[in-house]
Amino acid sequence: MSLLKENILIVDDDVHILELLQRHLQSLNYHTFKAISVREAVTILKDTKIDVLITDLKMPEIDGFELLKFASEHYPNMSKLVITGFPSIQDSLAVIKSGVVEYLRKPFTRNELIEALNKTLAQNTKPSKSENSSDLNREKYGEIIGKSKGIKHVIQLIERVKNNKATVFISGESGTGKELVARSIHYQGQFSKQPFIAVNCGGIPENLLEAELFGYVKGAFTGADTNRNGFFQAANGGTIFLDEIGNASLAVQSRLLRVLQEKEVVKVGAQKSEKMDLRIITATNSNLKEMIKNKTFREDLYYRLTVVEINVPPLRERSEDIPLLVDKFLFKYGLEYKDKFIKIDPAALKILERYTWPGNIRELENILQRAIILSDNTVTVESLPESLKYDINFSDDNFISLKAMEKQYILKVLHACDNNKTKASEILQINRKTLREKLKD
Repeated sequence: MSLLKENILIVDDDVHILELLQRHLQSLNYHTFKAISVREAVTILKDTKIDVLITDLKMPEIDGFELLKFASEHYPNMSKLVITGFPSIQDSLAVIKSGVVEYLRKPFTRNELIEALNKTLAQNTKPSKSENSSDLNREKYGEIIGKSKGIKHVIQLIERVKNNKATVFISGESGTGKELVARSIHYQGQFSKQPFIAVNCGGIPENLLEAELFGYVKGAFTGADTNRNGFFQAANGGTIFLDEIGNASLAVQSRLLRVLQEKEVVKVGAQKSEKMDLRIITATNSNLKEMIKNKTFREDLYYRLTVVEINVPPLRERSEDIPLLVDKFLFKYGLEYKDKFIKIDPAALKILERYTWPGNIRELENILQRAIILSDNTVTVESLPESLKYDINFSDDNFISLKAMEKQYILKVLHACDNNKTKASEILQINRKTLREKLKD
């Protein structure tokens, strides 16, 4: 189903209520932004077109009444819905004066939320501009290729966030194209002429990541012979994409939290902060909620990074996109390796469509590169790896141990990756050290 046209901002300092509201609203196909403080809510309102504001009243530092006053004067046509656990006559009068019609008391049911939201939306008769259907129906969006329902949903979300600087969190398995989504958010929007800086947090040694991200001043540490800007300064005015954010140390997480809260960066070894105006996009294939339980990822940072969440579906869930991706890679690597366009035999394409692709698009790209090198004018069945082709499972009663089964699968993945241990570890979702130990065994 397509997303509804309304953008809804939900504000509550209780993260459980925040997640509950987001889950209900997303199940109704609304696009949601979320904030855990009035300060963050105001930032989102300034950068984003919001149709409905749903806010709690009792919050620390600055309460929901102040937010309602601000919204009423700056965005008078925006609908407002109050959710609170402490209603009173005085609160009701203040809310009514702020232009709020509906008032929902905690705890509430999903049906009560729907009823209150519908009444709230009914008050706003101003027509909203519908999304550009041509963007959603075409098979290519920037560098993103696909016509599946999952990819169209991703493109819808990109359309909602591309022209504002709301913080975006991209999740998905390794190889699904999370950086491609981040680049589309930047280059399809109004900030496309500003810098886009991509940083792989897992590719920079932990002791260097902090200095590389935030910069440093002369004398901050051994080897710091001069002042140097970091990736955040380089991205100022545009977008910084932090891939594999789960690899960031707690010290880096603490500094990143300050950037999100205060919109400023302090270089390593410096006392003075620098104001930043940029959009932060993060991504990971790690389970951050599990890391929060293990105290290796900050919970407060997680909720500030996930103002908008985009999940990129794995390739096995979008098989109708495989022919389109195959055409893209045949054209790209045919010209690069053969200086001509390479075709594909229908039987070979059928095998590619049938395979489950544990390594996702990256695995498909690597296999097609190899196949093009081994082919003349057409990729045939013969040029595809044996691991993709049909195999007979001779079942018998001679069961093998789990360890032996694991060994067989690891060797099968290694064979499919041409013994590339880095690619194999990504598909197996283990690190290279663990893979080496298993191979020794």
